[in-house]
Amino acid sequence: MNDEINIPVSLPLDADGFLRRECPNCEEEFKWFSHAEGDPDAEQVDQYFCPRCGQGAGLDSWWTPAQLEYAHGAAAPAIDDFVNGALDDLFKGLNSKHLKVKRSGRYSSGTPTPESLHEPDDMVIVESPCHPNEPVKVSGDATDRVYCLVCGSPFAA
Repeated sequence: MNDEINIPVSLPLDADGFLRRECPNCEEEFKWFSHAEGDPDAEQVDQYFCPRCGQGAGLDSWWTPAQLEYAHGAAAPAIDDFVNGALDDLFKGLNSKHLKVKRSGRYSSGTPTPESLHEPDDMVIVESPCHPNEPVKVSGDATDRVYCLVCGSPFAA
């Protein structure tokens, strides 16, 4: 049995195509531009740098708590279906004329279905001089010192 399942979960972008992120170091929120898959203008990197504090972290370290909660809730029904299918397959071959296996119920994680997320248009776009194809959005009062998302170089917007 394959131990990995993929469950697509969509997160909302703002009107300019930016996705909200949260730095795992300073916990400040910002947004980065969401390139379409295969976009040749998207930088291929091993880590990103926080536009607010300049610290780097791995590609999958930037989720906000609301996004994680939403993803867990949105994925729960598919996970429940996967577990129930695996249990059905496991017990299917155990029945014989001397033994009857019957499940008492269906598995449920009990995770509530989340309400849809909405992404407000609440920040200003800044482009780093070194990587202008990777713009970010920061709050209006945080533009005096911004760090490049790709290389971490500081700049003033």
